Amino acid sequence: MSTILITGATSGLGRYVAFELVRSGHVVLVHGRDAGRTERLAEELRTEGDAEAFVADLASLAQVRELAGHVADAHPELDVLVNNAGVGFGAPGEGRELSADGHELRLAVNYLAPVVLTRALLPVLRANAPARIVNVGSAGQEPLSFEDPEFARGYSGVSAYCRSKFALAAHTFALAEELDGTGVSVNVLHPATYMDTGMVREADVTPWSTVADGAAGVLALATRDLGSGRYFDGTSPARAHEAAYDPGVRARLAAVTDQLVQV
Repeated sequence: MSTILITGATSGLGRYVAFELVRSGHVVLVHGRDAGRTERLAEELRTEGDAEAFVADLASLAQVRELAGHVADAHPELDVLVNNAGVGFGAPGEGRELSADGHELRLAVNYLAPVVLTRALLPVLRANAPARIVNVGSAGQEPLSFEDPEFARGYSGVSAYCRSKFALAAHTFALAEELDGTGVSVNVLHPATYMDTGMVREADVTPWSTVADGAAGVLALATRDLGSGRYFDGTSPARAHEAAYDPGVRARLAAVTDQLVQV
């Protein structure tokens, strides 16, 4: 059985996946932003199995690094990371928002936070190979503007979300190449379209699918060896935005990312 960290686990897809995994006998580490909600979730999970709560605001990269440190110290046996937490389109007409570090919020939470968390936990994951990283992406992908990565001009919440998910996919493919031969796999998936979540309802979209529909792909990638550097639509192998496979785009993304997270 694995020890699995799930970010954004207090509601929606993350919560559903956490219960499925703990019932299967895995040790489940749940992350949330709100201490009360996250601890209550862990208590509920402990009625079914082994679970622990970790609290951090992923809009703060300092808190992301602290989260990694706490998890690594408490669970040096960690072998699966599910980067699930995310910020959606926002309410219709809502303006551009900033993270605690002054980054465009969707880029910060949907992309920079998983990059920083993954990097910080890689030594632990490598030590426990075979290990897995699952990035919850989206079929909604739009290439990042390298001239304006923080989307200061002509902002749109939908585009900001799609740009962050494009960056996550491109990063996944680059990281898979970097980790080739280490026993650590990394994949990205679109779980399901417009699942019945708070994120979707906030955007005033009528849900098309359930979180159970979306969970199948996440559970498969978290618990089975399905290769590395791949993109899935649910449980089916698929293709991300073609630009995400472009080595030039990925090199520019890596350079911009290093600047933004001040590596």
